[in-house]
Amino acid sequence: MPVNVSFLQELLSAVAEQGRQYLPRALMGDGPDEDITALSAALMSGRGEASGVAIARRILDDYRKLDPDHRRAFFRYLVEHIKPDEHKVEQAAAAYVAAPGDASLKALQQAVESPRQEFFRRLNLAPGATAEIVAMRRDLLRMPKSEPSLATLDSDLMHLLQSWFNRGFLVLKRIDWQTPAAILEKLIQYEAVHEIKGFDDLRRRLDPADRRCFGFFHPSLVDEPLIFVEVALMGDSPSSIHSVLGEARKNGNPMPPPTTAVFYSISNCQEGLKGISFGNFLIKQVVEELAREQPQLKTFVTLSPVPTFARWLDRVLADDQEGLVSDADREALHGLRNLAWIEDEEEAEALRTCLLGLAAHYFLFARAADGRPVDPVARFHLGNGARLDRINWLGDVSEKGLREAHGLMVNYRYDLKEIERNHEAYANEGEVAASRAVRQLTKIPPRPKTKIPAPKTLLALPLRERTPETEPPVKSPASDKEA
Repeated sequence: MPVNVSFLQELLSAVAEQGRQYLPRALMGDGPDEDITALSAALMSGRGEASGVAIARRILDDYRKLDPDHRRAFFRYLVEHIKPDEHKVEQAAAAYVAAPGDASLKALQQAVESPRQEFFRRLNLAPGATAEIVAMRRDLLRMPKSEPSLATLDSDLMHLLQSWFNRGFLVLKRIDWQTPAAILEKLIQYEAVHEIKGFDDLRRRLDPADRRCFGFFHPSLVDEPLIFVEVALMGDSPSSIHSVLGEARKNGNPMPPPTTAVFYSISNCQEGLKGISFGNFLIKQVVEELAREQPQLKTFVTLSPVPTFARWLDRVLADDQEGLVSDADREALHGLRNLAWIEDEEEAEALRTCLLGLAAHYFLFARAADGRPVDPVARFHLGNGARLDRINWLGDVSEKGLREAHGLMVNYRYDLKEIERNHEAYANEGEVAASRAVRQLTKIPPRPKTKIPAPKTLLALPLRERTPETEPPVKSPASDKEA
């Protein structure tokens, strides 16, 4: 495939170069901030294929030269000038109301479809344009939220990117120490959960026989992973990330065959693809790969961060309407502000029972405005049928782990016989599947179940006809940033 892609890119580059000779000189000025709007209008004017490719290439080249203010002005131009014709929409709507039918419906659909989508389709004719359009959406997402009109532009871009990055176009690849260095460097750059501290650290995660890494790639972004997952093959579910990231088993050492696959990090790599979910598809396919390679694997779990627990606890301490924290515990919890508490065994032990109980409440009962758990990683795993299996005390004592979760981590377990039932209970009733050990950590009785709408992105993740023996686990969302 790389050879074909390379040939196509060279062909398009040649077409773009040849097409430049057909462009009016008025479109080939030296001021990118002024010319880019004229070029955009020309791209939509229906010129020939060769000149269209050349115009698209010039727009992308000029866009890269713009500063943030001029990029915002360009986005505003697309919103205000490349949009549906309101008069035609009104006429088509009136015609459909007067005479509903296939013909009038088709005319209405054509009238309301945003021409900005056609603009980006034509822009994508330029060689290498897909990656640049993804980067363009990244810039759009970084714009100040004070311009809600830009949301319509983002909606158009999102619609196209969802189709361009459809699961059917993605390629799963195993990433190991023999993978080209250009891709390995991207892993170090994009790792969002547990920092990779250089190539020596990366080698410990890729090279040993009991480590795996897989990523999704797209034909238009050959050396750019979209998302990747790191896996440790172990004998049991780990309670600490340090036991996973420590020195892995060396190749050739005789050890019992692993029985547990631990998904300990998922990272989304392309900010411009935010909102397009790859995580559930990735884990599903990785599980199938691992099951084929090592049939003795019986347990699939995650070792996941709890990225919003500390913020939630701060809100509870500021306004404890439910009476979750006693006066004695409140005084102890204030000590969490000084990360040195971890070095005092007596102080840490005094916090243990209180923090674990509050964490259990956080997972089982704390809800966001949409009625779902406040924790983004929990929403992903629970929605895919996982069970909250264990809350791990001092699972991550790095600075980041202490700052975000006061050292806590959790295991989500994918019991192949329970995945579908757990998914349905969560989607229809908002029920959190949790082990008895987790439920015993809190004394607060469960609240009445509330029906909530199932999110569009939740999957039960059936494997091979969904027989009980073949269902997989799932790691965190798109980025075990996580989620």
